[in-house]
Amino acid sequence: MNLITAALLGALQGFTEFLPVSSTAHLLIAERLLGFHDPGSVFTITIQFGSILAVMWLYRAKIWSVVRGLPSDPDARRFTLMLVIAFIPAVVAALLLGDRIKGEGGLHSNLFVIAWAFVLGGVIMLAVERWRPKPVVMNADQTSVGRALGIGVAQAVALVPGVSRSGATIVGGMLAGLDRAAAAELSFFLAMPTMAAAFVKDLWDVRDQLAPDRAAEIGVGFVMAFLAALVVVKPFLRFVGRSGFAPFAWYRIALGAAILAWLFWGQG
Repeated sequence: MNLITAALLGALQGFTEFLPVSSTAHLLIAERLLGFHDPGSVFTITIQFGSILAVMWLYRAKIWSVVRGLPSDPDARRFTLMLVIAFIPAVVAALLLGDRIKGEGGLHSNLFVIAWAFVLGGVIMLAVERWRPKPVVMNADQTSVGRALGIGVAQAVALVPGVSRSGATIVGGMLAGLDRAAAAELSFFLAMPTMAAAFVKDLWDVRDQLAPDRAAEIGVGFVMAFLAALVVVKPFLRFVGRSGFAPFAWYRIALGAAILAWLFWGQG
């Protein structure tokens, strides 16, 4: 039964990681509902690497092109600098606030915070969809350093569970003048260094809790996260290009409202 639960949670993580709905919050809620015990969040931390590998595989040609061009290609160097600048605010925020958010009694264990983050995030997405500035950047590669810094600040807000890393960066990108698809694609590029760094740091923090008897659970969750993320990224880009982010915003608002209703009335 634990392996089935691990497979379900892995698929959920991979499916929601790159959608603007907060994979972390979905995992925290699902683990509670399924009664899945994850000491030290070891399972949650390790299966996220499956999602990272999936997006790196999908964009392997772009990654190799940038790496190969760093010594001589100005575009490759500018693209790398843009990602580094966008990456820095999340690092600073994590160093300053990480313990308050992920530590014992932190925001990660607070369903009330998660629910309100769902609702407010959905409202903000709807507002940005309606009143965003006219897009001037149609390709993620052409994002300026200044715009990248603003998107990085938006990503730092996603340390709060329920906000959604991809949602924050996409909204930040649209406010910075990126087209919907360009903002979503930049979110994927930025996910690679951000999630990889978070994975390494979190794994180091829980290194003493890695147990061989959980290897099967982690392995199943990892594979399912990889496969789910692999199949969702490209269809997501096509969907937002046609329909925008309103469906995700309404989903967030409905789910947040349901959690708040359960907190106010269901537990009583």
